[in-house]
Amino acid sequence: MNQRSRAEFFLFLCTFIWGGTFVVVKGGLDDVSPMLFIAIRFAVCLLLFLPLALNPLRTVNTRALVHGGVLGVLLAAGFIVQTIGMQYTTASKSGFITGLLVIFTPIFQILIERKSPRPGNVIGIALVLIGLYLLTSPEGSSFNLGDALTLICAVVFGFYIVYLDIVSNVSDPRVLTFMQFAVTFVIAGGGAVLFEDRRLSLTTGLIFSLAYLSVLATVLTLWLQTRYQKDTTPTRAAVIFSLEPALAAIFAYFVRHEVIGALGVLGGGLIVGGLLVSELSDRLFKTGKKSGVEGG
Repeated sequence: MNQRSRAEFFLFLCTFIWGGTFVVVKGGLDDVSPMLFIAIRFAVCLLLFLPLALNPLRTVNTRALVHGGVLGVLLAAGFIVQTIGMQYTTASKSGFITGLLVIFTPIFQILIERKSPRPGNVIGIALVLIGLYLLTSPEGSSFNLGDALTLICAVVFGFYIVYLDIVSNVSDPRVLTFMQFAVTFVIAGGGAVLFEDRRLSLTTGLIFSLAYLSVLATVLTLWLQTRYQKDTTPTRAAVIFSLEPALAAIFAYFVRHEVIGALGVLGGGLIVGGLLVSELSDRLFKTGKKSGVEGG
């Protein structure tokens, strides 16, 4: 196995793990309230990541703390609305709707970084909107509160990606990561204490969910993505990451027996197709100059 193939295998492993998070969260919510769930998850992440962050934290500057703090607020907001929304929608729909962050990312790049949209972004957005309508159409599974909250999550994560792109080159990534874990833990924990009817049943299933989400879906995938994404092209990595919604639907079908119906399958396919067109814009629509940057 050559270097690029090895890298793409590990990036697919990351995507596979991320695809499973939707059914894992859905199952975990049977035993714990949403914000408490997030707080415990990120407390574990914080403890696991602390040894890597100790040295840079000794010489941290105010700018890095501010950047990490803003990222943490965005990350916490995205996870909170997504996890609360998961109580009212299915794991498969949550996976597809969360995947729309790939579409919202270039929109925020246009608004914030003044970067022109690529032709594929426009076509991709159109395909995704049609797919979202079919996925949540009245004939299938109507658009509900959970879908709306998950859509807000996708918007927040789209903004998060653009802001991360802006600040990641000027602040230590270990500090940014640690701050995101810490701020998300504080906000979710505070929200659980102040606003939530807290519940916690420490079952085997919940322990598995927390281990999966903290160790595999956060710390391990963060390290694998950081280590191996540089050994392939951004476009090839984006194609691999775009498989996440489809993998989420497959997990939901086999683990939770969720069926999204024929219109849902068609809508999900259009969403994945739209994500791919948006991500592959530079290849599909050759232009004389490069515009925009990679999404998701």
